[in-house]
Amino acid sequence: MNIRNEIKSQIIRAGFTMQEALDRLAEEHDWSDSVSNLSAKLQRESIRYKEVMELADVLGYELIWQKRR
Repeated sequence: MNIRNEIKSQIIRAGFTMQEALDRLAEEHDWSDSVSNLSAKLQRESIRYKEVMELADVLGYELIWQKRR
């Protein structure tokens, strides 16, 4: 699965629309509330690690690095 589909899937699984997630990101982390900006970042696969962490935060997730078994 590519980054774009994975992130969109996580947004949906968390029960949000893209706009709802962006509204929370704008409120809590000063993001632009433009869906087209996020969509473009996902399409280009140019989203930053910090942005992914902030997105996970508003969706109620915690990203954990775990050693492979």
